[in-house]
Amino acid sequence: MSENGRSATRRQVLARTGALGAGIAFTGALSELFAGSAAAQNLGHTGYGPLVPDPDGLLDLPEGFRYRVLSREGDPLRSGEGPVPSNHDGMSAFAGRHGRVHLVRNHENRATAKLAVPTVEGLTYDPAGKGGCTALTLDSRGNVLSERVAIAGTAVNCAGGPTPWGTWLTCEETEDRAGTSGYTKDHGFIFEVDPVDPHRSGAVPLTAMGRFQHEAIAIDPERGVVYETEDAFQQPFGLFYRFLPEKPLGGLGSLRAGGRLQAMRVPGVPDLSSIQETGASFDGIEWVDVPDTQAVETPIRLQDFGPKGITHAQKLEGCYWGGRCVYFVSSFAHSAEGSAADHFGQIWRYDPKHRRLTLVIVFGPDTDVQLPGESPDNICLAPSGGLMVCEDGNGAQHVFGVTRKGEVYAMARGRQNLGTPEEPEWGEFAGVTFSPDGETMYVNCYTPGTTFAVTGPWRK
Repeated sequence: MSENGRSATRRQVLARTGALGAGIAFTGALSELFAGSAAAQNLGHTGYGPLVPDPDGLLDLPEGFRYRVLSREGDPLRSGEGPVPSNHDGMSAFAGRHGRVHLVRNHENRATAKLAVPTVEGLTYDPAGKGGCTALTLDSRGNVLSERVAIAGTAVNCAGGPTPWGTWLTCEETEDRAGTSGYTKDHGFIFEVDPVDPHRSGAVPLTAMGRFQHEAIAIDPERGVVYETEDAFQQPFGLFYRFLPEKPLGGLGSLRAGGRLQAMRVPGVPDLSSIQETGASFDGIEWVDVPDTQAVETPIRLQDFGPKGITHAQKLEGCYWGGRCVYFVSSFAHSAEGSAADHFGQIWRYDPKHRRLTLVIVFGPDTDVQLPGESPDNICLAPSGGLMVCEDGNGAQHVFGVTRKGEVYAMARGRQNLGTPEEPEWGEFAGVTFSPDGETMYVNCYTPGTTFAVTGPWRK
């Protein structure tokens, strides 16, 4: 790997928690992660104590916290359009009028999904697609006022991200074409969803933003540049993209006007997993135009980006904007599967002003954070300080908190055993997000699909 522009300094902050006997440890420059963000002004420094077993067998939380089940798969949608779909995944919360909160929730349904998103006229892209989004509206007291289909007929809606103008971009994590799995249209696109009135956004693929295995997006609120991750865990691994809109920050529907899609090249680094030192930094990041954004003949990550090639990474997932930079997550890298090195997760920061890429956190043995399984997945900034991390690993599943000082603590533990007492299996958490006032954490259990609202002394 290239040493050009790289810092050899390893900053270490060490902390441990024995709350669950999980053997979680943290080292790294987490303070950099929050620099310039709203959360940095009021960062928490400790966890909330041990988890208390839930007598109802759904969700263990620290003392003083409580949860409310907002929605479960199979229950009737309040709109009467059908049952609540399966596989709850990425989600975001938007402020509404009179203290209301609008939640938009992805359903990562493949062709084999148990409960499809019901098709609705004007909101359906491909009638054969079982994925999509549902939207919930909550009143100022957190009661569910409505629950309805927001987009249907899409496929494998994994994550996405909010826009500065208050809509949700839902991402298809598939490249299946028409004729595959019964689909009548090509898939692998991003769609915009209006959380208040989904019929305003419809079901229009944002084709200029590329056709690939999308995971998440984050938008620069000043320049309007959209950053996109590609979740490819088998070779060839995914790329990190940016989309330069023709109408940046133009509001609902503006992304349909098109733009340029580019992929990130880190000079001298063909695989991000080869970088193992927290604080490693690379200047002069290059952005290369994607030859064929629709992947008509060849998947984008396999296309010819010239003699210098392009930079790949295994399992690129979460993506969000903080301060003046964009952060993105590589959930894991396995050398046995073709990665240059092993890790259990990385968080990278890209500074567009200085064209600088920095490795902020490394998860894994002898590195920064050791989770009981592996793979940080969905991540969000918590208004009380630090991060909330959805675990996607083995064994019991948790939402972990990470403070600015480096303490890692268990915030929630799922209790819904999908297996047997002898061979337990728990559904992962996904879509963690906070209400606009910071008083409620919303999070999904992937399966059985459940959306929780968690309240308590967040600003302790």
